[in-house]
Amino acid sequence: MNNQRFEYASVEWLWDSSNLRCNLPNGEEFTRTGTYGEVVTMLTELGSEGWDVASCVANSNWLYWTLKRVIS
Repeated sequence: MNNQRFEYASVEWLWDSSNLRCNLPNGEEFTRTGTYGEVVTMLTELGSEGWDVASCVANSNWLYWTLKRVIS
């Protein structure tokens, strides 16, 4: 039986205004301004902290990623 536990975070990007927002499970939120390069940088930084993209949805000018990582 798999006893892994996960925690979740989210990344939101409004591409027409270049606004990025990340929400972490401890209530921490940080924002950045940027385009494609900054999105890749943010996801890469989160990946180096153990976060994996679980899903992504998009509509109009908006992309939203749900991330998860194993709780040690």
